[in-house]
Amino acid sequence: MRLTILGGGGFRVPLVYRALLDDHEEGRVTDVVLYDVDAARLDAIARVLAEQAAGVPDAPAVRVTTDLDEALRGTDFVFSAIRVGGLEGRAADERVALAEGVLGQETVGAGGIAYGLRTVPVAVDIARRVARLAPDAWVINFTNPAGLVTEAMSRHLGDRVIGICDSPVGLGRRVARLLGVDPARAWIDYVGLNHLGWLRSLRVDGRDELPRLLADRELLGSFEEGKLFGPDWLQSLGAVPNEYLHYYYFNREAVAAYQRAERTRGAFLRDQQAQFYDAVRDPGVPAFKAWDATRAEREATYMAASRAAAGAGERAPEDLESGGYEQVALALMRAISHDERSTLILNVRNRTTLAALDADAVVEVPCLVDSDGAHPVSVSPLTGHELGLVCAVKAVEREVLAAVETRSRAAAVRAFALHPLVDSVTVAHRLTTSYQEAHPTLAYLK
Repeated sequence: MRLTILGGGGFRVPLVYRALLDDHEEGRVTDVVLYDVDAARLDAIARVLAEQAAGVPDAPAVRVTTDLDEALRGTDFVFSAIRVGGLEGRAADERVALAEGVLGQETVGAGGIAYGLRTVPVAVDIARRVARLAPDAWVINFTNPAGLVTEAMSRHLGDRVIGICDSPVGLGRRVARLLGVDPARAWIDYVGLNHLGWLRSLRVDGRDELPRLLADRELLGSFEEGKLFGPDWLQSLGAVPNEYLHYYYFNREAVAAYQRAERTRGAFLRDQQAQFYDAVRDPGVPAFKAWDATRAEREATYMAASRAAAGAGERAPEDLESGGYEQVALALMRAISHDERSTLILNVRNRTTLAALDADAVVEVPCLVDSDGAHPVSVSPLTGHELGLVCAVKAVEREVLAAVETRSRAAAVRAFALHPLVDSVTVAHRLTTSYQEAHPTLAYLK
């Protein structure tokens, strides 16, 4: 079975390959094609993978290419993990927003909109090529903003594109661990959009164990989300939000923390990864060792500004464990290719899952997966405030898609202005202008 990774020179690719090395089941991936527009980054990651594979007799073969059509032709699965504009683009997204006093995070607020406006045109081109060159392939989308990009691609690939994110998986695992529950035995009621969801129950043998956590303030304050949001707010909500909702519930504090930081997250990752890629150009440098040290620092500093704003301190060791999105991707791929039925939280078309949204809106919900793809399951209705946020952010996503499709600057301005974290139409106009100046690829907006 062949797997093509778009963005194959990306830093997180070795996580995927590690999962493939651990898979010795029949029908596993035997060939991996790495595609990227940056040949130097491709070579660096290929070195890391080669060192990972040392001593593994049945390691999947790895091939690299800068030809997109060649990468797609004849493949069985496509992992899309591109970053249009690179980390320099992300750092610019953050700077522009913060200059206006609003959030510039990669997937949330003004930064997420700018990233979407850059990324959707490229993702749509990829979707069209997949439909033409590999019509039987399944696309697993990692590219952020994951829900928005998956919805854009689904207009050309239908249900054969599925978005994944490790945030809900990590949240469910942390809550299950606190409750002394095996995550594999738990049914997690999680619902929302990508980076905008809530864990509302965790059932084991038909019993909801979440109220036990919500009633214990000491336990609530002992894990990542409890430290970010505080026990009082979690008890008030009656649910555990995805960590990215910190940007909504504590927006002023988050913006202030970003403004105080020496560097934004994008700038930190840009500089950190530049050092890594520069270092492994030297053939004498152990590539995997350099990558792993860089990865550990990356994980330890994840959402550092938000944790600083909440006074949450450093990440707990258990929150640094691996087994995130790459494990979700492997489980999804096996369920589809071998009809091994599984339940996963995924980004898929809504169908009738959330009554407030239309059938084609991509949502993040539990799905039953089999050889026919991912099928969203029924979930409890959204509460009033959950419904308000989901509908508002989905409306913003639709304006981004309209802006790309019609090349309309007015639609882009509406996307910024309608977002809950942008507080002025005047600011929305200035953001659009500033992002067009920062990113020449946005010249298509007229």
